Amino acid sequence: MTQTITQAEAIIEIIKTLSLPQQEEVINFIEFLHFKAQKPEIQPPEAEQQPISAYEAAKEFAGCLDGGPSDLSTNKKYLQGNW
Repeated sequence: MTQTITQAEAIIEIIKTLSLPQQEEVINFIEFLHFKAQKPEIQPPEAEQQPISAYEAAKEFAGCLDGGPSDLSTNKKYLQGNW
């Protein structure tokens, strides 16, 4: 007579051969897999988003340095390369 062993039974048989610390690691890993399966997948942002300029990305930092002009475009000589 052929005996069919389910996956659960095969796993239990293997776990029985492990030491207690190894069995605890198996339990931790199973709990991790269970948690991961419950957690919703984070969807990537839509590909159709409009690209933004470097200024738009860093505008909150514009003019945050002390001692210099708040807008570097006020230094016309520097912008023309005559500094």
